[in-house]
Amino acid sequence: MLELFRVVALVEGVTTLLLFLVAMPLKYLAGQPWLVPPVGWIHGIAFIAYVLTMGLALRGRDVGIVGWLRTFGAAFVPFGTFVNDGWVKRLQASARTS
Repeated sequence: MLELFRVVALVEGVTTLLLFLVAMPLKYLAGQPWLVPPVGWIHGIAFIAYVLTMGLALRGRDVGIVGWLRTFGAAFVPFGTFVNDGWVKRLQASARTS
């Protein structure tokens, strides 16, 4: 489940960057709002998938409240899911050796 969560986190992170670095600047700096609705919609679906797979992937693991909060908070910060991926990868590796 951690592998699926890492893929979903990558998609969520990419859609966040597309929204913040491409669609919104086009809307506010170039007067071209056409990209915000589809990218925002895709990002919304990706965010929901992120939260659901996070719950499934971390449930039953000894990650503590800090692990839950850092993983949830990563979805709200540009590049957050990419930074958090190292932690999830280490969690995945430790789960394989246990």
